Amino acid sequence: MNILVFDIETVPDVDSGRRLHNLDGLSEKEIADIMFHLRRQQTGGSEFLSHHLQRIVAISAVFRKGDNVSVWSLGDEASSEQELLKLFFTHVEQHIPTMVSWNGCGFDLPVLHYRSLLHGVSAPQYWENGDNDQGFRWNNYLSRYHSRHTDLMDVLAGFQSRATARLDEIATMLGFPGKLGMDGSKVWETFRNGDLVSIRNYCETDVLNTYLVYLRYELMRGNLLKHEYDSECTLLRETLTNSGHSHLQQFVQTWDANKY
Repeated sequence: MNILVFDIETVPDVDSGRRLHNLDGLSEKEIADIMFHLRRQQTGGSEFLSHHLQRIVAISAVFRKGDNVSVWSLGDEASSEQELLKLFFTHVEQHIPTMVSWNGCGFDLPVLHYRSLLHGVSAPQYWENGDNDQGFRWNNYLSRYHSRHTDLMDVLAGFQSRATARLDEIATMLGFPGKLGMDGSKVWETFRNGDLVSIRNYCETDVLNTYLVYLRYELMRGNLLKHEYDSECTLLRETLTNSGHSHLQQFVQTWDANKY
């Protein structure tokens, strides 16, 4: 296995909001409130901002390679968005993993693309579609129907938008922990309070839920036998238990409590 499961957390890009709407002299909160208001007017109710106006503040990953599985958030609390993007795409370029996400095609990857465009982050192998490497012609990261990036939400719904489900509900349905006291709607407030640690921890638990759903997906497809699936879950459980991080240990405790 060489699997990279990823998830991002975002806040309003107030710098772009200031430039686009001529909002000099206003605070970040005031600018964000105006951006939300304009978005509600545009959509008729939803204040969820367009992809290009989402600023990335956390990227978390589960990486499965060889005999090891690891979970971490890229960089640290002081890392800039550009640094997070460079770290993410450097990992992809070096390892050429199978990338796995939940709604990555619909949200995470478009945001990563726009933000990389803004910051000038280069990732030639990621963008390869077969022009320079024939091995990527029929299986690349950019095609919706290729497995080099597997968007679990998309695939499990049969690529039908009306059949999609929330990660939290699928994870909970399968006996996995699901959300642990936080969700995406609280990220902006948490960020404004200066608590990036909680955002990064939350992102890590989301990516762990995604990884567990992926293992079950591979079991369903026959790519993992039952004993192999059980071994993968045991490896992850032991890794999290021995991590020394309370939010990862809580994840295991909730996982064990949900078993049936």
